[in-house]
Amino acid sequence: MKLIVTLLGLLMVVEGLPYFAFPEKMQALMRQIEKMNPDHLRFVGLILTLVGLVICYLAQRTDIFS
Repeated sequence: MKLIVTLLGLLMVVEGLPYFAFPEKMQALMRQIEKMNPDHLRFVGLILTLVGLVICYLAQRTDIFS
């Protein structure tokens, strides 16, 4: 449970940094995303999720990151 809470905290830090450092650019990015086709956004989300799962698997099951 400690690891999960730590990971959630780290995720919040990583997600929040661009909004803190570049608020105007993030607003422009949000406007661009709003104009995108929902199917394209869904595909990008799927790809990012799969890449994240592969990274987690490799980090836990191999010595590639140590």
